[in-house]
Amino acid sequence: MQRMTLREMVGQLVIVPFYGENPASKRREYQEYLRLVKQAGVGGLILLNRVQGGVVRNAEPFALASFLNRMQKEAKVPLIVGGDFERGSSMRVSNTAKFPHAMAYGAANDLESTRKTGAATARESRALGVHWVFAPVADVNNNPENPIINTRSYGEDPKLVAAHVKAYIEGAHSLKRGGVLVTVKHFPGQGDTAVDTHMGIAKVTGDRDRLDSLELLPFRAAIAAGVDGVMTGHLAVPAIENREIPATVSSKMIQGLLRKELGFEGLAVTDAMDMQGLTKQFPSGEAAVRAIEAGVDVLLIPASADAAIRGLMEAVASGRITGNRIHQSVAKILSAKHKLGLFQNRLVNLEAISEQIDSPEFSDLAQTVAEQALSTMKNEKALVPLRDTSTACLITLAENRQSSSGKRMIEEALARAPKMRTIWLDPTLKPADFTETAGQLGNCSTIVIAAFVAAASFRGDVSLAPVFATFVDEVMALSRPVVFCAVGSPYLLRKVPMADAQVATFSTTVTSEAALIRGLFGEVPMGARSPVTISAP
Repeated sequence: MQRMTLREMVGQLVIVPFYGENPASKRREYQEYLRLVKQAGVGGLILLNRVQGGVVRNAEPFALASFLNRMQKEAKVPLIVGGDFERGSSMRVSNTAKFPHAMAYGAANDLESTRKTGAATARESRALGVHWVFAPVADVNNNPENPIINTRSYGEDPKLVAAHVKAYIEGAHSLKRGGVLVTVKHFPGQGDTAVDTHMGIAKVTGDRDRLDSLELLPFRAAIAAGVDGVMTGHLAVPAIENREIPATVSSKMIQGLLRKELGFEGLAVTDAMDMQGLTKQFPSGEAAVRAIEAGVDVLLIPASADAAIRGLMEAVASGRITGNRIHQSVAKILSAKHKLGLFQNRLVNLEAISEQIDSPEFSDLAQTVAEQALSTMKNEKALVPLRDTSTACLITLAENRQSSSGKRMIEEALARAPKMRTIWLDPTLKPADFTETAGQLGNCSTIVIAAFVAAASFRGDVSLAPVFATFVDEVMALSRPVVFCAVGSPYLLRKVPMADAQVATFSTTVTSEAALIRGLFGEVPMGARSPVTISAP
């Protein structure tokens, strides 16, 4: 720090997004990253998915690692690299272990599996050049209408969530060499909200007693377990802050509740600052200044990195923020980089990647958890496991036309019952197509409907597309036995109480698809206890 200028120190507070691609050095996007790293001097990068034409594209491991090596060589101070690896690195990187959503772990309720998943995520992350894991999710999802947390949470019981959060941190910290930083989110708890903070500010309406007994319990457990970072949510919390501003920019929330009351001394990092829950109130520079004033250390994805840095420099020049305040956060960031060993070696060993990611051990763990999470919520007429698979019909309702959801289910089903009729539907089909399909199901001994729905940013809700809801009604009118499977959000089951049998997977990953077929075919039990309450809306 003694050799750094104030401008260089301010740059360390900022983390900007990248997509794991490895463009040629003359490409415009590469030159922009080079500018951010060399001239702007940002402190780090966070890996995001590239979305093109509605298709989410993951990074390729070697392209990702090679690009990071190029950037690390250009950076004056080693870059810290983060990723929202809530489901392991497979959330952002291909050819890695496909761990289920957190709620599947809540259903399986095997803390050792959660612990092992934390360790596996740490190992894959470091092999790829990622040092900071923005997981686990400590939100307690007790609101069925929550549009953005849902299966990202371990469940609705704060004690269960706290236990899994603690186990995950222990596992992630168990890596003997070259560990990772672990961060819980979204402080002070986003589970009982009904607004996607990508679209607007959400509000936590509980009083202080409720906060202490529910939302804050997992965060206390995380801090006690030595978590490295806490991510603030763009949440209004009237019980603590009387102004309707996000916790991200509230000193009462950060310096008061998080620091003084909960005793957290580690890195406080914002949720993405380009989300509308923050940008609707403050421009990029002002948001950055307010977050640092509130006690945050790291600014994640400002809407404009340049504006954020400029705003902070102007705030110091005017006396609004002291140089000492900047020094406090920079000292934490540099200490974290030192702890990670980045000053000794900041580069990825490309030759070792294949030995560290997607190992059979990790894949087996992911599949086992997916199977342990299967829950039969209703089973009238003992429809499941299926008795006559050759005459049963399997219908998968994909989230969108570009989605691959349901494809693995169909492959697994046909491998076991080649004569089973399988149908893959997407919501862009015409209503007449759905009506025609429903009319062709009268000869099915049992109709299995597998509906895929998961929380996604900017979606606004977690429910079936209207055309799917109408189709389900048409199928129910056939008076044939129906098994409705919620692949992802278990709350879908509330909308189909008329189904003869109901099964929940609590995850949409391919491992959960394979697990569901194994359960329907009687190969594995489906007796997990749901970590959330499913009742009529």
